[in-house]
Amino acid sequence: MRQDVEPRELDTGTLALFVGFAAAGAVQDELSARGFGDLRFSHGYVFQHLIDAQPTVGELADRLDMTQQGASKAVAELERLGCVERIPDDRDARVRRVRLTARGREGVEVARAARAALDERLAARFGKRELAGHRALLARILDELGGTAAVRRRDVRPPQ
Repeated sequence: MRQDVEPRELDTGTLALFVGFAAAGAVQDELSARGFGDLRFSHGYVFQHLIDAQPTVGELADRLDMTQQGASKAVAELERLGCVERIPDDRDARVRRVRLTARGREGVEVARAARAALDERLAARFGKRELAGHRALLARILDELGGTAAVRRRDVRPPQ
């Protein structure tokens, strides 16, 4: 049985957060169904920095605002999952860079497809126009709260 949440019961940020969690859960379900059940939401914070770049672990640590040890641990975990690999730098073979593997890129594509399918499902349920209006409002709220630049730079960080 479906029960709507009373909008006045939750502040805007909490409601948006819960919607985001539910959407992330739906994407995670699709990832699992497509053979990527070992990927977690938190891996996305690393992946965002590997889509268009091949940083060193130190550079990744800086971008994630974490210790080099923490970044190295995250990279090692993603290596075990077959999603990233460390490769020598083109100019200095002593320097190791981190890049997505074919499996990692496939995981990104599966997640993107799952998010697109979720948007289609929501548009079918609520109407394309209404959904577009809500997305526009959420984007304006994100901008008002200073989050737009981080999204554009692919520099979204986990909450502290």
